[in-house]
Amino acid sequence: MGRSGHDPEEDAGSPTFSPSAELPPLSPADLGVLRQVGARWQIGDTVRALPVDPQAGEIRSSAVGGAHRAAMLFLPDAPGQLTATPVVERPDTAQGRVAGGLRRLLLGRPLTSASILRERMSKIVALPVLASDLLSSVAYGPEAMLAVLVLAGSGALGLSLPIAAALVVLMVAVGTSYRQTVRAYPHGAGSYLVASDSLGPRAGLAAAAGLVLDYVLTVSVSVSAGVAAITSALPSLAAYRVPLALVVIGVLLIGNLRGIRVAGNAFAVPTYVFLVAVLGLIAAGFVRAATGGFTVVAPPPTPAVEGLGLLVVLRAFASGATSMTGVEAVSNAVPVFRPTAWRNARTVLTWMISILIVLFVGLTLLFHLNGLVPRADQTLLSQLARLTFPTGPWYAIIQAATALVLLLAANTAFNDLPRLLYFMARDGYVPRRFLHLGDRLALSNGLIALAVAAAAILVAFGGNTHSLIPLYAVGVFLAFTLSQTGMVNHWRHHRDPGWRRRAAINGVGAVLSAVVLVTAAVTKFAAGAWAVVLAVPLLIYLFRRVRRHYDHVQQALGLHPDHPRGVEPAEDAPPAIVPQQVRHLFLVPVARLNQAALRTLAYVGSLGQPALALHVSPERTEADRFREQWNTWGDHIPLETILSPHRVIIQPIAGYASALRLTHPDLTITVVVPDVVVDHPWQRMLHYRTEQRLRRALRRHPGIVVTSLPTHLTR
Repeated sequence: MGRSGHDPEEDAGSPTFSPSAELPPLSPADLGVLRQVGARWQIGDTVRALPVDPQAGEIRSSAVGGAHRAAMLFLPDAPGQLTATPVVERPDTAQGRVAGGLRRLLLGRPLTSASILRERMSKIVALPVLASDLLSSVAYGPEAMLAVLVLAGSGALGLSLPIAAALVVLMVAVGTSYRQTVRAYPHGAGSYLVASDSLGPRAGLAAAAGLVLDYVLTVSVSVSAGVAAITSALPSLAAYRVPLALVVIGVLLIGNLRGIRVAGNAFAVPTYVFLVAVLGLIAAGFVRAATGGFTVVAPPPTPAVEGLGLLVVLRAFASGATSMTGVEAVSNAVPVFRPTAWRNARTVLTWMISILIVLFVGLTLLFHLNGLVPRADQTLLSQLARLTFPTGPWYAIIQAATALVLLLAANTAFNDLPRLLYFMARDGYVPRRFLHLGDRLALSNGLIALAVAAAAILVAFGGNTHSLIPLYAVGVFLAFTLSQTGMVNHWRHHRDPGWRRRAAINGVGAVLSAVVLVTAAVTKFAAGAWAVVLAVPLLIYLFRRVRRHYDHVQQALGLHPDHPRGVEPAEDAPPAIVPQQVRHLFLVPVARLNQAALRTLAYVGSLGQPALALHVSPERTEADRFREQWNTWGDHIPLETILSPHRVIIQPIAGYASALRLTHPDLTITVVVPDVVVDHPWQRMLHYRTEQRLRRALRRHPGIVVTSLPTHLTR
């Protein structure tokens, strides 16, 4: 899975996200088999005596807008090497050109593969992009802690300070742990790679499952919370809560599909505005408190509905820990930083943790000094802002900045989940299509999957996803716990200088994270945490099923030595990979003798290989009539007619081809179907799609190839 003990300085210059990831190189063992198989090939010189020049100027250019204007389709690099130009990438249909124009309008011009290094972010841009989720969580994390304590009465609110101190210890431990993770694993993937490398694949998958759930919930909850803030200010929009949320997800998706750098520049400013606004609020709040001698205002009397005990304290601790959602973002996204990536990532992570502690401690102290308690009609942050700025525009600015950053907090997930899926796809645990880089070098399939999943949750819950906020702790702290436990094992195995101190830091973080995880899972189980507790093993099961499939594909398609001489292949064996062992039979289904059929028969006859024509007839008289027509043509190719009393066409052809292959497993049967190419998509409905239907019917049968010979209608 992952690698440990390597030198980050050595790895820092190698691009982790590569357009070639979908086409990994062959292993030394595969190269050895390839060399052995190639040595057995026997092929005539006529195969290499091409009738065309592959790099001829006529092939590399095309007339555009007249005979004297030529556009280059391919640029020659070296003998046998061409580079495709944007001209050849353009769609050749009206529908394709319209779709391509819309794509360019929304996403911009495609970027070349060589631009991947230029798309990385600077520290100033990466901070707000990766920290938006973490910093926005202070808008509800301290309030979530106080909302639990107030259940034991207003007298229990004084415990917010020692609990906040414990949370600061957790923040420092987790932040320091992830700094060490970035140093030890500079290629990213964070908790998934650390747990996989140090604790085993199942622990890595558990961490990945927790993060997948966390990222999807981040998008749905953050967007719904931001939309709720908007509809609170504009009640007339409350009925359009779900459509507004879907529009926001769409904007985030398009922004991220435009590329890392573009999305970072677009979404950085609102986070900085929120940061400045809240820091200004904290500074003004302490100045106001200092004028009063830091006198603590008694909170309004609140009757206790629960007894104050250890369970309440642990629940408050776990609820306050939601302020840390998003702290793992940097370790997952190391490759998006400019070189040296891991150094810049550590710097940004330090900034993030420091700012988080300042915001969390500052707000918690001000809530305590001003005697503020959670209210159903107004958030604590709103109460503090209104109290600190009773007049002027600052209250509105803080509220607007909070609403905006809550909306953009989802962007952290859009940055991290596609990269997590990339690493998992590289290991074969999710579909390989998550390795694909889109037009703008973004992990497009991961972005789209995240947007669809978050939108489904929003629609399912009618835009009211606040009940999902406590569930953050289960998924994200599962990843925290496994990551830090894995780092303890990492230091124990490698024993670098100072490893005991590093292992102790990770151990403290692991214990505190485990406390939050268990507390959240137990206390919130009936309130919905059961869904996450069940979803994690379900996701692990799905990941393992995907990996089992890819392992089976690798075993079946990997390079293995060919059948030894004198050994007959099995009935279900695939075609040989040495040309002199391939025996051909071309099978041509013919419905009627017309230009399309005759051209297909001429093509097959020109190959100089055994061929057989096949005609399916609904009744005997039609079969006899067709045979007479065949004899009139000259009976140049053997003909077999099949009587189909129930007028079924595709299944008899497929069954006959399959029976031929079963009785002669050494044959490679190529079914060549005459195909009429129409001008417009709607015209396809007017013709039988025989090739596609045969391909579906025969795709499970080894040794059978289905192809077509297109015949274009003359204008």
